[in-house]
Amino acid sequence: MGNAHKTYRKRARRLYRILIVVSVLALITAIGAFYFYGDRHNSEYIVPPKKLEEGQIAKSLDSITGFIQAPGMQETITHCTPCHSAQLVTQNRMTKEGWLSTIRWMQETQNLWDLGDNEPIILEYLAINYAPQEKGRRENLKVEAWYILKE
Repeated sequence: MGNAHKTYRKRARRLYRILIVVSVLALITAIGAFYFYGDRHNSEYIVPPKKLEEGQIAKSLDSITGFIQAPGMQETITHCTPCHSAQLVTQNRMTKEGWLSTIRWMQETQNLWDLGDNEPIILEYLAINYAPQEKGRRENLKVEAWYILKE
């Protein structure tokens, strides 16, 4: 009975090891699938069109990235989105100098490659389409009627 019990324990340990390896591989596969495909292709992440003010011309948005369709968009997609979401770019507003400073910071600290001849094209695209705005991130709330809380 002693040998049978030892054999059973060896088989059980081997089975547990196999289950652990399979579980780890499944977890790695799930994380990889989420990272490489994940929410980047989810339609709820596409930037909705903004309400236009009087006399303003509508700018078309790229349906996948949400970037404004204008000259330099493709170069910006090519160099920016391999490392981070397009939303990280579109949520920011900077001057040309601000964008250049951000690119230099990414090159010094985040291993961003030299953009070469595309750098002026990308800077121009970002400075024109994602320039600072006078408005904040959202408009002030409009209160229709105030009321007094009674204790």
